[in-house]
Amino acid sequence: MTDDIQPLREQIDAIDRELLELLNRRARLAQRIGEHKHRLQLPVFRPEREREVIERVRGANPGPLHADSLAAVWREIMSACRALEARQRVAYLGPEGTYSEMAARRFFGSSCAFVPCADLDEVVRSQLGGATEFALAAIENSTEGAIARTLDLLLEQPLHICGEISVAVHHNLLRQQPGLDGLDAVLAHPQALSQCRQWLDAHLPAVERRAVASNAEGARLAAQDPRLAAIAGEQAASLYALQIVSPRIQDQPQNRTRFIVLGAQAAQRSGDDRTSLILAVPNRAGAVFEMLRPLAAHGVSMTRFESRPARSGDWEYYFYVDVEGHADDAPVRAALDELRGTCAFFKNLGSYPAWRD
Repeated sequence: MTDDIQPLREQIDAIDRELLELLNRRARLAQRIGEHKHRLQLPVFRPEREREVIERVRGANPGPLHADSLAAVWREIMSACRALEARQRVAYLGPEGTYSEMAARRFFGSSCAFVPCADLDEVVRSQLGGATEFALAAIENSTEGAIARTLDLLLEQPLHICGEISVAVHHNLLRQQPGLDGLDAVLAHPQALSQCRQWLDAHLPAVERRAVASNAEGARLAAQDPRLAAIAGEQAASLYALQIVSPRIQDQPQNRTRFIVLGAQAAQRSGDDRTSLILAVPNRAGAVFEMLRPLAAHGVSMTRFESRPARSGDWEYYFYVDVEGHADDAPVRAALDELRGTCAFFKNLGSYPAWRD
C-alpha cells in the first residue's frame, strides 16, 4: 500500500511547490496594486472586488472541491495579500471566542488585527475614532429579531455600512466538568439565553440564567468557576478549555445571526447589492403607505422592514428598511430621491454587496 501512496504524495508535493510559486506571484502583483492605491489614496479593502473574485472562483470550479471551501481559501489568500498593503484593524464584540470574532475572521480573513471590545458602544467608538478601520456589529437574529442597541447606534452615530455577513449560530452548554449537576447559574448574552429558552426550561429549570456582555465572556467566567456553565460556540470551548456538556441546544436548528460591517469607505456596485435606510414619517393616517410608494413605483424590492420607537412620547417611529440594489442603480437612485423629498427623516446607511452563502 505504501508503494501505491508514495508516488501520489510526490505529485502532491510537486503541486504544492507550484502553488507556492503562484501564490507569491499573486502577492507581488497585489503589492504593485497596493502601491498604486497608496499613490491615488484609494482604500485597501474593496468588498465589491473581493465579492467579484469569490463569485468567479465559485463559477469556474469544476470540483471535486466544494465551492464554499474554495471561497474560504480565496478569502484567506486575499486577506494575506491585503495585509502586504496594510494590515487592517477590525473591532468586534469581545472577548475572544465570540460569534462576532468568528464572523469578522470569516469576512476579512485571518490576516487582520482583530480588536475585542467590551460592548457595542466601544465597537462603534473604535471605528469612528480611527482606532480601527472597520467594526462588526450584530444587527439581527433569525430567532430573536433585531439587536436594539445596534439599531439605536445606527440612528445616533454617523455610521456607514460597507458589508454584511450571515453566520450559523450553534449554541453549546459549556463547563469545566461533564454533567449538569452542581450548577448555580448559566451565563450568556441575553439573546443566547432567549434562543435556548426551551432547552433550559426542560433541562435546567431551577438554575439561574445570568446575562453577561457576550457568550465568550460567559465562557471566560465559567472557566474560573465549576459551578457556572456558559452558552457559547465551539471556538469559545476550545479557547477557554471547557467541555461541551450538551451540543446545539438552541431552540431553532437553523438559527443565524446577521452582522453588518462598518467602515468609512463606500462600496462600489457589485451587481448583487443591498442598501440600508432609516426613515421616518409624520404620525398620520396613510403616512407609512406613502413612504413605501416610491419603492413600489420604481420596482425596488424591500428585503427588511423594522420599526423602532422614536422615544418622543408621541408614538412616532423610525423605520429601518433594506432594499435590493445599490444606491447608484437607476431604479434605487430614483426611489431614494423621492424618499428624501417625502420623508420627515431620511438616512442612507450605505450600499454594499449582499452576503450569499
